[in-house]
Amino acid sequence: MKIVLAPDKFKNSITGLEFCIAVEAGINQIRPDVNIVKLPLADGGDGTIEVVNYYLKGEVINVVVSNPFFEPIQASYLYSEDTKTAFIEMAEASGVKLLDPHEFDCKNATTLGTGEMIVDAITKGASKIILGIGGSATNDCGIGMATALGYRFLDKDNLDVKPIGANLSEVRSLDVTNVNPMLNDVEFKIACDVINPLYGKNGAAYVYAEQKGASKKDIEILDKGLESMSKIICGVFNVDAQSVKGAGAAGGMGIASKVFLKGNLEPGIQLIKNLADFDNLIKGADWIITGEGKLDTQTMSGKTIKGVMSSAKANKIKVAAFCGAIDLEGFNPKDFDISYGDAVMHYAKNLEDAMVHGGSYVEQIAKKFASEVLKQ
Repeated sequence: MKIVLAPDKFKNSITGLEFCIAVEAGINQIRPDVNIVKLPLADGGDGTIEVVNYYLKGEVINVVVSNPFFEPIQASYLYSEDTKTAFIEMAEASGVKLLDPHEFDCKNATTLGTGEMIVDAITKGASKIILGIGGSATNDCGIGMATALGYRFLDKDNLDVKPIGANLSEVRSLDVTNVNPMLNDVEFKIACDVINPLYGKNGAAYVYAEQKGASKKDIEILDKGLESMSKIICGVFNVDAQSVKGAGAAGGMGIASKVFLKGNLEPGIQLIKNLADFDNLIKGADWIITGEGKLDTQTMSGKTIKGVMSSAKANKIKVAAFCGAIDLEGFNPKDFDISYGDAVMHYAKNLEDAMVHGGSYVEQIAKKFASEVLKQ
């Protein structure tokens, strides 16, 4: 019997790998003969870097780059010398996690540091870069990142524009003569889980800028700037920015990644599954056991478990979900093609107990599953 373990993390409780270790221990108490394959997953959010390194087996590279306000900060990314692959999270250099809430000010923030991380990776020899664009503090349409790579954004007097969101409308032309030539030798994959257009009521500024510190007036300025940049992009790259799904991700980094990096935007879970060679390694499995902190009706809108379910269905593999909590509002897990479901909260005394002892309870769930389902 072959069982694949493919969880996401339980936020603030256990990592995906800790889940795998706990489930393996629980199953082995009842069925030590089972072939268990550990394939922890993530969707591009917090904790993705640990999961990526499980497959990349890379080195953590520390580099001093610019934070959202041009101040030096040490940021980290992963690099595998064997595969010449780097995994970079823009949040490391350009993310809200670097700031206190009172410091949020996306109109004056830049993605320059993200570009500096990319430059470091390609200088080290990276031929493939996976870039996660979640958690940004910025709304600069990626011109900061592009500036680090040698693109020049010029105003009406042919002077360089400071690469921040507030200045997007000042850009009149784009000079590509000094773009880093090494970019031509790098394949970019962009983890992008939103489909917002670049500008307008559903665009980057109107949907996300307020939570990054923008006032109503700021939002209007940023939105006009994004619309203005779309015209520049169309003129230089012949790309209709507004028609690109996800163009507005991370304050316009979606479209920036596509035109300045020639990257492909893909859902985070799909990128991680590809990295794990997931669809090949699950072949012949009897069960896939997945899990996350909370299974609810929103889970099927594009996160890790949905990604697991699509692969399982294509291969006619049964799925079990071991979660922190299950809240399906009257639905049964079987309504979502989940053949077996159980939750830590069915065993824990309270939420704190569940968070602290999540691994022990997951092991208990796995032992029960093996006793009830994996009979000799």
